[in-house]
Amino acid sequence: MKYLHWEMNAGSENVIAVELSRAANVLLLDDANYNSYRCGSSYRYHGGHAKQTPVRLVPPRSGHWHVVVDLGGYGGQVDASVSVL
Repeated sequence: MKYLHWEMNAGSENVIAVELSRAANVLLLDDANYNSYRCGSSYRYHGGHAKQTPVRLVPPRSGHWHVVVDLGGYGGQVDASVSVL
């Protein structure tokens, strides 16, 4: 499985902005759910399929977070950048 990945510490006072070059899945995951995502197990996330950019995500609580961008198994390539506001 190919995907783009970023890690950061953020909380509900932050906004995570994700710029995309094309439509893609944008997922905000905590450590446990990121590990499940990588293993192909079921996982919970914030975000989803995004057609417009920027995607703005607010973490529900303070902690260590993972932002994942993938194409959901479709072919092609996506470029992305992430910033914490």
